Amino acid sequence: MALSDADVQKQIKHMMAFIEQEANEKAEEIDAKAEEEFNIEKGRLVQQQRLKIMEYYEKKEKQVELQKKIQSSNMLNQARLKVLKVREDHVRNVLDEARKRLGEVTRDPSRYAQVLKSLIIQALYQLMEANVLIRVRQVDLGIADSVITSVQQTYKEISGKEVSVKIDQDNFLPADSCGGVELLAARGRIKICNTLESRLELIAQQLVPEIRSALFGRNPNRKFTD
Repeated sequence: MALSDADVQKQIKHMMAFIEQEANEKAEEIDAKAEEEFNIEKGRLVQQQRLKIMEYYEKKEKQVELQKKIQSSNMLNQARLKVLKVREDHVRNVLDEARKRLGEVTRDPSRYAQVLKSLIIQALYQLMEANVLIRVRQVDLGIADSVITSVQQTYKEISGKEVSVKIDQDNFLPADSCGGVELLAARGRIKICNTLESRLELIAQQLVPEIRSALFGRNPNRKFTD
C-alpha cells in the first residue's frame, strides 16, 4: 500500500530523531573520551612537572648541604691552621728563650773554655784534616788561644794523628752570636760550623717532637714519632 504524505513525514521525523539521538550519544562519547584523555594528559604533565620540581629542589638541597660541608671544612681547617701557628710560635719562643740563655754559658770563662774545647775537638773529628783554621768571636780570642794546645794534645791522644790548629786573627764570628767556633780547612773550601746556635738548631730539630709533646701533650692522631 502506498504511504500517505503524513506517514512519510512521520517516518522521516522518526529517522531524523533516531539519527540525532545517535549523533548526540556519539558526541557525548567523544566528549567523555576527550575529557578522559585530557585528564590523563593533564595528570601526566602535572606529575612530570612535580617530579621536575622535586628533582630541582632535591638538587638545590644537596648543593646547599655540600656548600655547608665545604664551609664547615674550610672553617675547621682555618681553626686548625691557627692552632698550629700558635703552637709553632710557642715552640719558636721556647727555642728563642733557649738561645738567649746560651749567652749565659760565656759568662763563666772556665766553663766556656771547656765548651769551646769540646766544640773544636768534635769538629776536628769531622774534618780529619792536618791543618785547620778556627774562627771565634773577637771577644773569645783569649779563651780560644788558651785551649789550642790542649785541643791538639787531646786530638792526638784519641786519633793518633797530629793536627795544627790556628786562630783566624782577621775574621771573626758575629759579635751578637752566642759563641762557639767555625773550622776551615783546605784553604777555606771545607767548613764546619759548630757554633752554639748551630748546635741548638741541630738539637731542636731532633727534639721538636718531644718539645711539642711536653708543651701540648701527645698528638692522638700521630702513629709514629720518629
